[in-house]
Amino acid sequence: MTEYRNLGRTGVRVSPLALGTMMFGARGNTDHDDSVRIIHHALDSGINIIDTADVYSGGESETIVGKALAGGRRDDVVLATKFHGRLGDDPNESGNSRRWIIREVENSLRRLSTDWIDLYQVHRPEPGTDFDETLGALSDLVHQGKIRYIGTSTFEPSAIVEGQWTAERRGRERVVAEQPPYSLLARGIEREVLPVAQRYGLGVLSWSPLAGGWLTGRYRTGAEQPTSSRAERQAARFDIAAPGNAAKLAAAEALAVLADEAGLTLVQLALAFVLEHPVVTSAIIGPRTFGQLESQLGADKVQLGRDVLDRIDEIVPPGVNLSALDAGYTPAVVTEASLRRRSA
Repeated sequence: MTEYRNLGRTGVRVSPLALGTMMFGARGNTDHDDSVRIIHHALDSGINIIDTADVYSGGESETIVGKALAGGRRDDVVLATKFHGRLGDDPNESGNSRRWIIREVENSLRRLSTDWIDLYQVHRPEPGTDFDETLGALSDLVHQGKIRYIGTSTFEPSAIVEGQWTAERRGRERVVAEQPPYSLLARGIEREVLPVAQRYGLGVLSWSPLAGGWLTGRYRTGAEQPTSSRAERQAARFDIAAPGNAAKLAAAEALAVLADEAGLTLVQLALAFVLEHPVVTSAIIGPRTFGQLESQLGADKVQLGRDVLDRIDEIVPPGVNLSALDAGYTPAVVTEASLRRRSA
């Protein structure tokens, strides 16, 4: 039986495994009927939270989720989606402005075939937009009943704190959940993000617990590098010749040995590790096929002993990302020279 967890201090109970739907649609599984069957099996297996986003396959993922929740399933699902990414050529068809949020929430509601979204998340920070502009629009949507709660994704600790401060000082609805990247190979959020989330009572829905496929057992030294649509889109994250990725490969192999010694698959070890952290609410799994879903179901029942956890810390130290690219977001003050050079 699934043991549901509190989503922060909202009183909402969610399953430890959340179903991510990024791989449904043109990015992955293009068969809508098959994708719906996968979603139904996840729900029948005890998962009660689905996470999607408007930019996943240009809205197609949301459409598939809407189909899956038709026929009476919607009321039993905690439905989360996100906004921010570009969806058109118009300069205002993206971002965190009131103008875009008010427009895009209607598009997501239509694609999802629902009257409300349980958790509406800011997909990435946008430093050039006043946080109060964003929270003001989202607060209005809460008051209108179109969304229930506000979340963020891949926010830095200072931005998480700013969101809480802004809500308190400006009388806005507060952010109740953060969605950061977290895996055996990307432990950077253990330093500040997770402690800050705990301090403010936020729910944590971690994405990429299998490190984009690195923790599926497919990556091996000397073997041909696996191909995937994700690797094609984000080649730098999967180039084995890059130092950070070489470190990930070595760690993944050591972790595979550890998993085998513990009588687990590497997938089970990876998911159980993420769910072991006391601040993490749910780990978002993102299957493309029925078989991938099956390999991940039940990982929330796995208990890792202290000896296994100590070995993990030896392989990948706490608070460390083996590759900087796995942080999910790099602020403009780092990427844009004009923001850190007087001469520019």
